[in-house]
Amino acid sequence: MTVLIITFSQDNESIPLVMEAIEARGEKVFRFDTDRYPTEVKLDIYSGNSERVIITDGEQQLDLSEVSSVWYRRMRYGQKIPESMDKQYREASINECRATVRGMIASLKGFHFDKMSNVDRANNKQLQLQVAREVGLLTPRTLTSNNPEAVKQFASECQEQGIVTKMLSSFAIYDNQGRENVVFTNPVTNDDLEHLEGLRFCPMTFQENVPKALELRTTIVGQRVFTGAVDSQSLEGATYDWRKEGRALNKAWKPYDLPEDVEKKLLKLMAYFGLNYGAIDIIVTPDGKHVFLEVNPVGEFFWLEIFSPHFPISQAIAEIMLTIKE
Repeated sequence: MTVLIITFSQDNESIPLVMEAIEARGEKVFRFDTDRYPTEVKLDIYSGNSERVIITDGEQQLDLSEVSSVWYRRMRYGQKIPESMDKQYREASINECRATVRGMIASLKGFHFDKMSNVDRANNKQLQLQVAREVGLLTPRTLTSNNPEAVKQFASECQEQGIVTKMLSSFAIYDNQGRENVVFTNPVTNDDLEHLEGLRFCPMTFQENVPKALELRTTIVGQRVFTGAVDSQSLEGATYDWRKEGRALNKAWKPYDLPEDVEKKLLKLMAYFGLNYGAIDIIVTPDGKHVFLEVNPVGEFFWLEIFSPHFPISQAIAEIMLTIKE
């Protein structure tokens, strides 16, 4: 068996963790870094009388007919194409890289962990919330809008707990040194409500602020459910988004037993989207309610596994990619 992992060169520890787990089982794994294509990695796709796909990375070469399963993880198409290239040509080249790689993935036989079309569909946050409610999960009241008056009305309806704002996309701003500044979940103040003119350039998502006793990260691999809990309210900077103090909280995550009915509803949600993997964010309120926030079909898990023996997630991923056949 050979597993193909499609990612980018700066992806985190989750990739080597899974690769080691696959190799420990005596199987092969090949890593395709999309940011190094087409400048460093070669991809040859033959179709017609014979069909053949070859990836060449330095001295390593893979005939994709050998691939039994593929993990479609992180994409950074054509990132190393020189910035000095004419903007129009560079954008055209990146688009061609995207179309080539996605076409290659779509045509791959074998087991997909997960199918690209399922990942794309599951990334629609409004649909996630709709389906979560349909399977019986609690969700926050939510508004996505570019209309200041609608936002003000929504804020008045959530006056008791207030509202927070977040982005639907992976929104980040980069400084001159290329450092990433992620836009986290933030509270909306009365002053903010008087300065909503920017919504005419970019819609935003607003949610009622849900009180937190704990924050959960539930990672689902097939039918296996791993849940970690953290007291994000123990650090002032993590009040509205634990990721702001993610490093400081790394070792504070503890195993958590989800109520059986919540676990079953999460598995129904995963089945709706046809996902084998999902990283799910949940709030436990002071009165013990479990409020679903979102599922990320390619979400992170590495810090849970690195700092705790209770979350063998990479082992579960390796196992499912080496045992399930399509």
